[in-house]
Amino acid sequence: MDEEAVREAGRILAEGGLVAFPTETVYGLGANGLDEKAAARIYAAKGRPSDNPLILHIASMEELAPLAAEIPPEALALAEAFWPGPMTMIFKKTPLVPLGTTGGLSTVAVRMPSHPVARALIRAAGVPIAAPSANTSGRPSPTKASHVAQDMDGKIDMIVDGGEVGIGLESTIIDLSEDVPTVLRPGYITEEMIRQVTGRVQVDKASLGQMAPDVHPKAPGMKYRHYAPRAEMTIYRGREEAAVSAIREALAQAASQGKKAGVICTRETEALYDAPVKKCIGSRAEPETIAHNLYDVLRAFDEEQVDCIFSESFDDNPLGGAIMNRLVKAAGHRIVECQE
Repeated sequence: MDEEAVREAGRILAEGGLVAFPTETVYGLGANGLDEKAAARIYAAKGRPSDNPLILHIASMEELAPLAAEIPPEALALAEAFWPGPMTMIFKKTPLVPLGTTGGLSTVAVRMPSHPVARALIRAAGVPIAAPSANTSGRPSPTKASHVAQDMDGKIDMIVDGGEVGIGLESTIIDLSEDVPTVLRPGYITEEMIRQVTGRVQVDKASLGQMAPDVHPKAPGMKYRHYAPRAEMTIYRGREEAAVSAIREALAQAASQGKKAGVICTRETEALYDAPVKKCIGSRAEPETIAHNLYDVLRAFDEEQVDCIFSESFDDNPLGGAIMNRLVKAAGHRIVECQE
């Protein structure tokens, strides 16, 4: 860790500036979460809709009480089990948290990251850091400092390079401001892991469905198109043989139309495709590899300048909910159900 860079980044944040930094999930674009003007700079740099709330990042449990008006026992149990780590919890907010940070909501999203650089930066800044992913709104999230530079160069004050991140998907978001803990965005901390701690949990239907235009999102990633490459993407869902066959037909049709097509496949199916651009996302036997490589693969298609992307589906693994949440939104909900 470059301690001098962390100190400088902390100074920038304390003075209202913007700093991109690594977490264990993706790179975040940080600002002083208690400064409405600083939060507004995040929205401007990303081109982010102002009703899309930001997540506050803290480094210790002592920093939670000033932000959360109520901390239910289930939240304390989840924090003991999964903090520091890739889990965000939503609470009713205190007056200390400005509405400019929460997207106008009376609730606040809080996370305690485990990445050592992120934790050191929070301490150096001396304030909770509001930090969505450090990318242009709607684009694939950054998992490397070079991804941040592609989207944010010239728009922010500093990028702290901590190398490639570990998980590669944003945190699980759990709403604890209502009676039953509710997963608003799936992630590395799965529904079953939460249930083992709280005894009860439900999943918001909007995590995979489309939210109505007039509904105010309670958490990042719920309402708007996210994680999307520039080319139109279609997901083929069904048994492996049927999905592979359908994708091969789509490739042939794209070729006949003079289109440069890309395929998202796995180690198990890579040899089955003859495509202009073919990206192996990982192995179905190791779902962590699929999660880790997802955004890097989506950005790679932009570099290859493909016209369309055809992707397999990944419902069949413990991280399937989180992976498909991102893929479906990246595809704009374009899904082909493959019949036998």
